[in-house]
Order: sequence, then structure tokens, then C-alpha cells
Amino acid sequence: MFTLIVVLMSISLIGIITVQLYWINNALESKKEQFKNEIQKSLARVTERISEKENAFFENKYRGIIENTVLADEAQIKNWLFQEIDTTTKEKFTYGGTILEENFKMPVDFIDNDTIIVKRITGKNDFFHSKLIKGADDLFPVLDETRYSFTKRLKNLERSQFAEIFRNFNRTKPIHKRLSNRELNDIIKDELNKRNIQLDFKYGVYSNDGLATNLKSGYYTINKKDSFPYPLFYNSDGGVDYWLYVTFPTKNNHILSDISSILLLSLFFIFIIIIAFSSSLYQLVRQKKISEIKTDFINNMTHEFKTPIATINLALDSIKNPKIINDNEKVLRYVKMIRDENKRMHSQVENVLRISRLEKNQIEISKETVDMHDIIEDAITHTNLLIADRKGELDFNFEAITAEISGNQFHLTNVVVNVLENALKYSKGAPIINVYTESTNKFFILKIKDQGIGMTKVVQKQVFDKFYREQKGNIHDVKGHGLGLAYVKEIVDKHHGTVFVESEKDKGSTFTIKLPLI
Repeated sequence: MFTLIVVLMSISLIGIITVQLYWINNALESKKEQFKNEIQKSLARVTERISEKENAFFENKYRGIIENTVLADEAQIKNWLFQEIDTTTKEKFTYGGTILEENFKMPVDFIDNDTIIVKRITGKNDFFHSKLIKGADDLFPVLDETRYSFTKRLKNLERSQFAEIFRNFNRTKPIHKRLSNRELNDIIKDELNKRNIQLDFKYGVYSNDGLATNLKSGYYTINKKDSFPYPLFYNSDGGVDYWLYVTFPTKNNHILSDISSILLLSLFFIFIIIIAFSSSLYQLVRQKKISEIKTDFINNMTHEFKTPIATINLALDSIKNPKIINDNEKVLRYVKMIRDENKRMHSQVENVLRISRLEKNQIEISKETVDMHDIIEDAITHTNLLIADRKGELDFNFEAITAEISGNQFHLTNVVVNVLENALKYSKGAPIINVYTESTNKFFILKIKDQGIGMTKVVQKQVFDKFYREQKGNIHDVKGHGLGLAYVKEIVDKHHGTVFVESEKDKGSTFTIKLPLI
């Protein structure tokens, strides 16, 4: 059930995060498309305004010529010639053409065998380009500014036809003479501002063949991935002569800023979901672990209490025996046995209560100046009999120059005793224990090394946890409740010190205690 709950919660979390990311991505794509549409509309207006500007120039410049065209017959050839002389580049452009209008009748069958009149217009255009050579100014006069002239054999030339002539002639001119960088930049900026797009931009105009022109903002190269292209001028066949490319360096920041609030809100909720899931999973694992630890503790405590209780019952039964009750010596021996076993149970209960009170700060630890070497020697005295009983060895080497700290003698003695007893418990055969001390400028350092069974990296991380024992279940080859090292850590923490273990399986362990010097 525990595994099933974790799997279902994980699937739900992944699903929720996936949906959130899907909607965030959709929102981003929608904003990108909206931005692209706004740019395309702006560029469309840019090209329209440029065309309107050329048409306006045509209207103003040649209004008189158009309005004074002479009427002619229905079918005639209209010859015209359009010249431009550019004094700056010493170039002469001549653009001429012929337009033939013909009216003819075409019979039709669907209306009483009547006929319809069809007008056909055909034409041919010619373009000549020449350049003045030094010393050849007599070929044609040079004016102070660009000069336009017409050889007017224009008869009944319609307005739209003349406009087409003008547009064809304009295509023969370099694009930078039709439009300046300043004009193009201002028009683009104005159209973007109308759609509330106030971003820095770069632009460049390229021919249909991909060749760069002089119309560009500084150093500009085409980046087709990030650029927005739009046709700028068309030719007589409806094809594109030039393309306008516009790039926005801060485009992504602009798009993100539009949805930043909802994006941050979504990410915030995703973060909360992940934290909630992690906390729930942690609590589940922690509760499961606590449940296992409590079960182990109850099993161990029950076993530890069974022996003294059984001993007390046997002693009481013996005392009730008429043969023994009158033997004062035996009665006193059994009474002492009952007292020792009762004291043993009381000590075990006290250990549990003591660690609990320490965690709740219900025990006040009074501190005074103590010498750690004296405390270690006192602890060694308490454990010497146990070590001798196991035929073991305990060597100590006190190298600390300074050993005075601010601490509680009783609790610190218990700390050293607990670590020494732990070394005894987990040593196979005759224990060999070494005790070292050393000092730095700020700390007194105590190291207790054994050559016992050691422990893995996983055990080292949990060995100071309350009720933790490496051997699970009701296994009693090593006595204890998993409280000794937890008590050690609590007392060392109360003295503002640190305790840690270095160990390797089957090669022993070294417990290090660091306490601040006075």
C-alpha cells in the first residue's frame, strides 16, 4: 500500500506539472504568433506608405502633363519618352515605350447573335542608360539638380497608363535614390508605435536575389530565424523586387513580459506542488521509519525487562520457601538480587526518559570549568572492569596541550562511558580500544578508536538517531536500545560541540568529539 500511494502521488505530480508546462508553452506560442501578426501588419503599412509617397510625388510633379493630354482617335499608337539626368553621378536614363490601343468587334451567340466591342491594349518598353565621360559635357546639358524632360507625343494617354510608365521608370533607379534610410527608419518606428510596439529594431533591404542594398541600420545581416521579412517593391509582373527584413533583439523579453505575471504564478504553484509532494513523501517515509524503530524498541525493551523480572520472581519464590525464609543470609542475598535487578530496570527507564527530556530542553545542564583529561580518566575507571572481563586492552595517549572546557562533569563522563561501552559491544573477541586527545586553538578533540565490526556509510549517517540500531528486529546478540549514541549527540550539542564517526566495515570505527575550549 505504501509503494502504491507513492507511485500514484508521483504519477499525479508528473501529470499536473506536464499540464502546467503545456499551458505555459501554449501561452508563449500564442504570444509569439500575436507579436508576429502585429509586426506583419506594421510592415504592410510601411510598404503602403512608401508606395503612397511615390504616388504622391508622381501626382504633384506631373499633374499638369497628365491633365493636358490631347484626345485622339479610338485606335492609335501612343509614343512617349521619359528622360532623367543625374548631375551627381553623371548618368542619363531614357525610358521609352509604345502603347497600341485597338477596338474590334466579337460576335457572341448567347444574345440574339449580337456583337460586343473589345478594347485591346498592347505595348513595348525600352530603357537606355548612358554615363557622361569627362570632357563630353556637350552631349547634353547639365543642370544644378536632377532634371526631368518629356518628349511629348502623348495623346489620350490614360492616368493609370501614365502611372505605370512612371513606376516602370522608377524601377530603373537605385533603391537608395527612391527611399532614404531616415525615411524608412521613421516610417517603421511610427507604424510600430501605433501598435504599441516600442522596441529597438534593426532593418535591412535586400534584392530578390538576396543582395544587400544601402538601406540598412548600421551593420545588419539577415537572420532568417529571427527576422520578419516583407515585400517592399514589386515589378511589372507582380514579382518582388526588394524585401524588407526587420529584427528585434529584445523580442523574447517583450513576449515574456506580457505573460510574466501568469508565468510566475504558474511556476510558483508548480513549486508549491513539488514542495508539498516532497514533504508528504518525506513524512510518509519518516512515519514508516519511526513505526519500525518503535517496534524494534518495544521488542528490545520487552526482552531487556523479561530477564530482570524473571530473576525477581525467582528470588521472591525462593524467599517464600520455608527452608530459606528462616535463613537470613540467603534472604539478604535474594533481597540484594531483587534490588539490583530493580535498579537495572530503573536505569533503563531513566535512559529513555533522560533522552526525551533532553530533546524537550527539560533538563538544565549546569556548566563549570572542567578538565577533560580528568573526566576521561574517570570514565576509563568505570569501564576497566568490563574491558578486563573481556580480556581486552585500552591504551590512551593524552597529547592535548589545553584540556579545560566549560561543561557538566556528570553528563560529559556519561558521554565518554557510552562511547567506550559502544566500542566494547561491537568488538569481536578481546576488544582493543585506543583513546587519543589533542587540541587546537579553539577546540579540545577526543578520539576513541576500536577494532570492532565497523559500519557502512548508510549506518554512519543514522547511528546518532534515537532508537536506531543496525540489527533490526528482536535480535539480542548485542544488547541496547539505540539510545546511547543519541544521548552522546544531545549532550555534545548542548556543549556547542560536534561528534562524528569514521568507520569501515569489519575494520573498526573512530568516534571523534570536538568541544570548544575556554
